[in-house]
Amino acid sequence: MEIEHKFLVCGPYKHLATACTHITQCYISDDPQRTVRIRIRDDKAVLTIKGGSSADGLSRYEWEKSVPVDEARELMRLALPGTIDKHRYIVPYQGHEWEIDEFHGDLEGLILAELEVPCADTKFAVPPFIGKEVSGDRRYYNSQLRHPSAPPEDDDSCR
Repeated sequence: MEIEHKFLVCGPYKHLATACTHITQCYISDDPQRTVRIRIRDDKAVLTIKGGSSADGLSRYEWEKSVPVDEARELMRLALPGTIDKHRYIVPYQGHEWEIDEFHGDLEGLILAELEVPCADTKFAVPPFIGKEVSGDRRYYNSQLRHPSAPPEDDDSCR
């Protein structure tokens, strides 16, 4: 079970990052009840199946399996239109590891932070670069962002 908070990013964070990786991912299914994703992260690949989200958007079933990169590239040929291209920065902050995704291509300028927690009531400090929480807002799910339309628009977004 994955329990994850998602936020917009509104301030500088790269100077705090301890790692950065490049991610390309496609979706074989974007059905909200059973998403199937193939991801290449630098020189490793993973096939992921996710179940439907809880009502608050914080948790969902997740299954992952490592696959050879050449097989991942073959699977990507079966994918639905739209590829996510992003860099992921790892930023530790007060005992938690934040994943900051900086999107490219049609999503250029969109930066999202994710924090995976062991249980829904886990307390955590919010770093100064974090903006509005968008957990549960389907517009910010990667499976939705892959559509070739513009990124979500919010009056109070910090992009």
